[in-house]
Amino acid sequence: MLNREQALKLLHQHTQNQNLRRHMYAVGYVMRALAEKLNGNPNEWEILGLLHDADWEETKDDPSKHTVRTLGWLKELKMTKGPLVHALMSHNTKWTRSAELEGSMEWALETCDELTRFIVAVALVRPDKKLSTVTVKSVLKKWKIKEFAKAVDRSQIGQCVEKLKIPLNEFIQIALTTMQQHSEELGL
Repeated sequence: MLNREQALKLLHQHTQNQNLRRHMYAVGYVMRALAEKLNGNPNEWEILGLLHDADWEETKDDPSKHTVRTLGWLKELKMTKGPLVHALMSHNTKWTRSAELEGSMEWALETCDELTRFIVAVALVRPDKKLSTVTVKSVLKKWKIKEFAKAVDRSQIGQCVEKLKIPLNEFIQIALTTMQQHSEELGL
């Protein structure tokens, strides 16, 4: 199992875009918070969040290779099995079809990945561009505007209710509070 420092080293070796790095930091922090709520392994869940898009800069022109490259890096580190490997395999099922989503860790990633992007979009349209002034109410207000952050798959986020048994308002609150606690590192 990788530790956080090893995951960050791997992430930084393969991701130069600061905004993409910040996205993965945000997902990592939210995954840790969700692990604590759902009785998961906080370290493992955070590492999954940190690495879920680590190969995106190198694979964005060919999405069928997304996560496959990261799995190759893990294989070089003698990591070929376990929850982290399966979760990465299931992360890009739209393209790779290598594994189905199973368990709360994988569903947490599926749902919070898009939510962190949506919360950042809400923060960026605020006059101060700060997470500290974003509220659940302001997120839900933007949620209803289909043209706002239309690339974000709201149905993917909404699966938190069925798959994680967390109401949408509470799910947003968990992610928002966590991101606000780390706003400096997230640049917002």
